[in-house]
Amino acid sequence: MMNSSRVTDTSAVEARGLTVVRGDRTVLRGLDFTVEQGRITGLLGPSGCGKSTLMRAVVGSQAKVTGTLHVLGRPAGHPAVRTRVGYVTQAPSVYADLTVRQNLDYFAAVLLPGRGNRAAREEAVTRAVDDVDLASHAEALAGNLSGGQRSRVSLAVALLGTPELLVLDEPTVGLDPVLRRDLWNLFHGLAADRGTTVLVSSHVMDEAERCHRLLLMREGEILADDTPDALRTRTGSATVEEAFLHLVDEAAATRQETTR
Repeated sequence: MMNSSRVTDTSAVEARGLTVVRGDRTVLRGLDFTVEQGRITGLLGPSGCGKSTLMRAVVGSQAKVTGTLHVLGRPAGHPAVRTRVGYVTQAPSVYADLTVRQNLDYFAAVLLPGRGNRAAREEAVTRAVDDVDLASHAEALAGNLSGGQRSRVSLAVALLGTPELLVLDEPTVGLDPVLRRDLWNLFHGLAADRGTTVLVSSHVMDEAERCHRLLLMREGEILADDTPDALRTRTGSATVEEAFLHLVDEAAATRQETTR
């Protein structure tokens, strides 16, 4: 059971001893980390290292979580937090037989039942469509969109309630360089203009340079929690990818020493 003791309210996310065990495998191993408010934190590491599990824990949908995990000052998954967190999974979550606008109208009715009248929901839909640059495709069936466009519809759904924390699981996978650039510009705009906290996962190391802070993961553990500049300086590396590889080698050497 997750510890419900309060932690500081200065971070959007704060974890202490966060552990997830699935069967006989420990997926997350006693993680300690923070995610700063109003900043973009990149969760980077190879496929299968536990990034998606960590994100599900943050949004409160992961079973068998132990340790302490607070989101926006409350235990992860607390009812008071759910409407303040936007979550985008790797697979686009849209209805193929509805248009972009119909998808957003539906989700607005579900997610924003207490947000005033229909006019207010329509305003939220229009804003979300504009945020992800899909105004020209608003009346197109979601099933006829490209994979990148469907991903942007899912992102628009997450933006409907102007979330304080946006959790994005590999949002740029399969996108061309122009779309990747545009999405990262959007993330930075949300952080700078609205104070949105963005937690974004990726296994593409060059995206690390676009983040304010990084959590580098491998095999269910966090190798580093720092800024890109600090990581490069600490390891004497020219890039974050080189820094990551240096930390992997360092961790492997430490394990060898402890097992002797």
